[in-house]
Amino acid sequence: MSIKTEGQHLYLQVIEQLKNQIEDGTYREREKLPSEFSLAKKLGVSRATLREALRILEEENVITRRHGVGTFVNTKPAFSAGIEQLSSVTDMILQGGMTPGTIFISSTTQALTDNDRKRFNCEEDEEVLQVERVRTADGQPVIYCIDKVLQKHFKEPFVYNRESLLDALHERAGKFISYAVTKIVPLGYHDKVSPILQCDPETALLVLKQMHYDQNDEPILYSVNYFKADQFDFHVLRKRV
Repeated sequence: MSIKTEGQHLYLQVIEQLKNQIEDGTYREREKLPSEFSLAKKLGVSRATLREALRILEEENVITRRHGVGTFVNTKPAFSAGIEQLSSVTDMILQGGMTPGTIFISSTTQALTDNDRKRFNCEEDEEVLQVERVRTADGQPVIYCIDKVLQKHFKEPFVYNRESLLDALHERAGKFISYAVTKIVPLGYHDKVSPILQCDPETALLVLKQMHYDQNDEPILYSVNYFKADQFDFHVLRKRV
């Protein structure tokens, strides 16, 4: 279907048209789009106009362009959350209508590194408990988690068969997580994490590094979570001040 010339810029009309065609199933998830020449001809626009539209669609994570291979429709994220809302991974999966699960990988008690001492603002003789897990949704791996918490918060051995570490801290250590300071880092293929999450080579990762604090501003939990970027969509509400 050719684009009709209207007041709206042509490339914006192309974006709208392609989004509609993806929505109605003309182009399905993971499907390769026609070549630029064919697609531009179908839409009745120049290749320059099409390329601008594809550039924006790629920025919006609607498509992926692979040099020398073609352009592919991305899968829709199964989970969407406002980054300003502090929710446990368990809650995010439940809100996505799926069943959360945990694959326990390891747990070690370690001496503090210099970075740990700075993060937790604690004495040098403290020890940190590091837990590595894979979180699943309906049995499929979606998040690789590394969590660090001071060993002193758990007087008894930590039980790994529960889902939410935030709940465990609240119930067993009396520590209620009030807020977190988060750094978001986009990442490509990771030699260790990507195979664990069963990622395709082109599937990117979204890494959230978070320091969690209680209501008294005490640093309690440091976590590094690797999310499959094709499964999760994070957004934030920004207000003009």
